[in-house]
Amino acid sequence: MSTVDRLVPYITAREDEEPESILALRATFDRAGRPALGYWDESQEDRDPRGVLWGRCSQLIGRDGLPSGRPQWRLIHPARQRETMTRLHCQICAGPTKTPQGYPFLSRATKGVPRPGDILRTAQPPVCLAHLRVAVEQCPHLQKGYTTLMVRSAPLYGVIGTPYQWTRDGIKALAGNDTPIPYRTSELRWFLASQLVRCLQDFTVVDLDDLTTTDSYA
Repeated sequence: MSTVDRLVPYITAREDEEPESILALRATFDRAGRPALGYWDESQEDRDPRGVLWGRCSQLIGRDGLPSGRPQWRLIHPARQRETMTRLHCQICAGPTKTPQGYPFLSRATKGVPRPGDILRTAQPPVCLAHLRVAVEQCPHLQKGYTTLMVRSAPLYGVIGTPYQWTRDGIKALAGNDTPIPYRTSELRWFLASQLVRCLQDFTVVDLDDLTTTDSYA
């Protein structure tokens, strides 16, 4: 399949979608009165229900209500990732994913097939039944090996993003990585989130070939 024909996931960032400048950040105080990271013109939408600050990024939305523009394949749009992960909607089409058996997730097979009782942490939102096959066929990471999970319990765990600190010269970004930071951790006061993370706790490993789009949604 050519790049032109490749399906672009809803959560993929597009060219000309720009993150907010670091100049928009400042030192402020959190709900408990402790020094924390914030925006100069901060609004309620800038923080999630647990008080964590999220990175702003512009969006290019077409007349159909979906993202438009050339994809930046390696980048995830923070607002759209947060939206689909919060609602447990499909990362490909943004539609519902819940079925009577649970929510379909695709897990990269990096450490073998997950076993009952394992707790998996992921920043990858679920995928609806209609797009499971195309996701496996087109995603380079999944082509190296994957496991299909039907997940019944996926509580929020924390976030991935960038740590910051206050210096005499102003706000400074620190080196970060993709390690999820759990909620209720003090370092989140100086953290700018870009991806929401859930724990996949109660799941069943299923065969993708056994799932069809005719399976009803709950």
